[in-house]
Amino acid sequence: MAVMADVETEPFGRPFTVDDLESTPDDGHRYELLDGALLVTPAPGWGHQDAGARLWQALEGARPADMRVVVAPFAVRFSKMVEFQPDVIVARFTDLTPKNLPTAPLLAVEIRSPSTALIDLNLKMAAYQRHGIPAYWIIDPDPDKPSVVAFELGPDGYAEVAQAVGDAEFVVDKPFPIRLRPADLLIGLRP
Repeated sequence: MAVMADVETEPFGRPFTVDDLESTPDDGHRYELLDGALLVTPAPGWGHQDAGARLWQALEGARPADMRVVVAPFAVRFSKMVEFQPDVIVARFTDLTPKNLPTAPLLAVEIRSPSTALIDLNLKMAAYQRHGIPAYWIIDPDPDKPSVVAFELGPDGYAEVAQAVGDAEFVVDKPFPIRLRPADLLIGLRP
């Protein structure tokens, strides 16, 4: 289950910062910051990781030379009070540092799990919109009904631009043209 720490009850007596993240334990949890509040989620299972690896492979095979595809854990740092680790990002090569991405990626992807579904659809989506991430995808790795939903940032916020379930084809042009089938992301989850 994802936990959002209440900043006012934390022992620090102040909002968390990215400097505080440097001292978090290496215990398999994912630690992220949203406006100084600590988001803690459990380590993802192998199915989640497998779907992320297959997505990386699909994106990597289609990306232009000036872009890179990076998988978590890798920090997207918007400020001293906001740092996320999307499951997969696409960024311009020139924007990346060895340690993090200090600007909005071109694409952020979250792979849903029961413990993160509401955070991905609400808190993270709102934060990604506020910080100007042009494209946001949510993948549901349900073995019976895998899906991918794409949102693109417009003048009124995120709008859904593509969706595919199972063997249907998912087609988008941003951050670059790509076609994939949600079921292909789960090949390793089926006997």
